[in-house]
Amino acid sequence: MESSEKIGTYSIGVNLILVGIKGFLGFLSGSVALIADAIHSSTDVISSVTVLAGIKISRRKSKNFPYGLHKVENFVSLLSSVLIFLAGYKIVYAVFFEEQSLKTAYLSYAMAGVLLTMAITFFFSRYELNQGRELGSPSLIADAQHIRTDMLGSCVILTGLIGGWFGLNLDKVAALLVVLLILKAGFGILVDAVRVLLDASIDFETMDYVKTIIMQNPQVVSINGLWGRNSGPFKFIEADIVTRGKTLERAYVVSRRIEKEIRHHVPKVDHILIHYEPQRKETSTSAVPLKEDKRELAEHFGEAPYFYLATVRVKDGAFLSEAYHRNPFAGQEKGKGIKISEWLLEQGVDTVYSPKGFKGKGPGYVFSDAGVDVIVAEGNLADIRGSLQKHDNLSAQS
Repeated sequence: MESSEKIGTYSIGVNLILVGIKGFLGFLSGSVALIADAIHSSTDVISSVTVLAGIKISRRKSKNFPYGLHKVENFVSLLSSVLIFLAGYKIVYAVFFEEQSLKTAYLSYAMAGVLLTMAITFFFSRYELNQGRELGSPSLIADAQHIRTDMLGSCVILTGLIGGWFGLNLDKVAALLVVLLILKAGFGILVDAVRVLLDASIDFETMDYVKTIIMQNPQVVSINGLWGRNSGPFKFIEADIVTRGKTLERAYVVSRRIEKEIRHHVPKVDHILIHYEPQRKETSTSAVPLKEDKRELAEHFGEAPYFYLATVRVKDGAFLSEAYHRNPFAGQEKGKGIKISEWLLEQGVDTVYSPKGFKGKGPGYVFSDAGVDVIVAEGNLADIRGSLQKHDNLSAQS
């Protein structure tokens, strides 16, 4: 049995104890209000049984309900809010419309018993509320707030008992204050339950955090759409993203990495659906490390004196621009390879040609994370210029 189910079972036991205490004290003291409150606590037993059933049912999945029945918990919360409103009505009815014939000899026992029920409801509702928030269970939270209304009702009854002890009638004023609090609690639960049942969006803070996680991935170009909704204590998230690179395979790898990050940082995520597509570019920019003569390829990538950058139109392989750039980090002692790699990314490079690969090296990780193709090339710049058009035309077809 999981934690939420255990707490639901505890709630049933606590409410049965409250029904017994209030019922016994009501008959003993002749307090109609106490008897009415015992009847009200019996509705709490029904509510707690419903909560436990909702917790068990909500986890089941079937062909008809492939996303599970998590919203059963929110439906239970909706029912709990109705019971809270009913509790307010019962309190008003008991105080204003039922005549009390108190047995003064047993008033002290009744008041002590009411104080005991107030202590029980206070500590248990506080425990259940904390556990409900920790577990992310809306039905446990609703049940805790529902049980807390018992304490408010007990305040009204205690006021009536004290008033009867001193010959005063303070029930009406206290009842109005309690009913207002009950209506406020019930309305809050009602609104939260209806929002989830109508698929309202997840709170802004969570959605903004998810957006940040997605955009932190260097291979993500843009987000076309981002949606999220709650279902019971769980979150369902859907995103439509555009990734760098030229293949669906690479876009799939990016989407899986993003899904893993979201699940790691955002609690209670049940389902993530990421639509992905590779970026479609009309042009492609390539970079080649060169020696001082600007013709031969430089073997040491980070120490290359020059970099040749060329932008080619993908559809026909036509050169749109060509330029030689002096290595801005050639004079630095450490980290030249990574720094020049990051600089090339800022220039919008899609492909890097080099006489040696970057496997296990800094530039290799930078280019891999950014979706930049690395091609091990032979020959000189003239040979590469001739292959640029062929490579980009092939990329356009793929």
